Amino acid sequence: MSWTLLLIGSLLVVGPDSALQARFAELMRHARQEQLAARPLGEVMQALGLQLRGAPYAAGMLDAAPAETLLTPLDRFDCVLFVESVLALAQGVVLGDTTLTGLQQRVEQLRYRDGRMNGYCSRLHYFTDWIDDNARRGLVRDITRELGGRPMRRRIRFMSEHRTLYPHLAADSTWQCIRRVEEALSARERFVLPRDEIRRIAERLQPGDIVAFVAREPTLDVVHVGLVYVGADGRRGLLHASPQGGVRVSPDLQTYVQNNPAQVGIVVARPLDPRRR
Repeated sequence: MSWTLLLIGSLLVVGPDSALQARFAELMRHARQEQLAARPLGEVMQALGLQLRGAPYAAGMLDAAPAETLLTPLDRFDCVLFVESVLALAQGVVLGDTTLTGLQQRVEQLRYRDGRMNGYCSRLHYFTDWIDDNARRGLVRDITRELGGRPMRRRIRFMSEHRTLYPHLAADSTWQCIRRVEEALSARERFVLPRDEIRRIAERLQPGDIVAFVAREPTLDVVHVGLVYVGADGRRGLLHASPQGGVRVSPDLQTYVQNNPAQVGIVVARPLDPRRR
């Protein structure tokens, strides 16, 4: 796939090629055929996410460009890209904005602090920071505490302590900016639902709920994210972009967590329907 970099005002975006446009049009056609615009936001997310099954997993795409660039691929994903893309697609469907430009604007709103791309440090790199910032702006709601989550504090410092893993942190100013982000994030109280209690609350989870898997590594917040999938039998699974198999459904959420020892629990954020704001 080829890309064109476009400077629109002060915003550096990736111009769509014909394959991206065709994939987007296909998703919007499916939304119209299934009359998804009349359904709850979470159900729209699940329906559109299922249309992306089989897309390959691709790590590190957002860090590949020398300057921060608004990238919105629909043919390959890492776990966060998948969640952002599906939510932005669904928001557009329920709002009646089915333009590719609208999708890019909504992805920018989700991905960056205060909804605006302003360099590498403006990206919400830590996913609990992503949840907090989008919750403050009324796009999602952290429901972990009401599900029975327990308070957890940890000193977040993974990126600054592993500077060589992130080429953009070679610049001292950017590294210092990330350190300030980590300090602010470390000062917040977080509620986490322990891994062995997920089945107890499973029926309270809705399609499209965002599940962030809390890292066992104490300097990191989250190791993976995905969407709650509700099967025809009512069982709660996970719709996600997995390093093992790309976009797929893991049929049982509790089993998924138990089989991943790097995860100690979950944080759950519920996307808020923009029609009700």
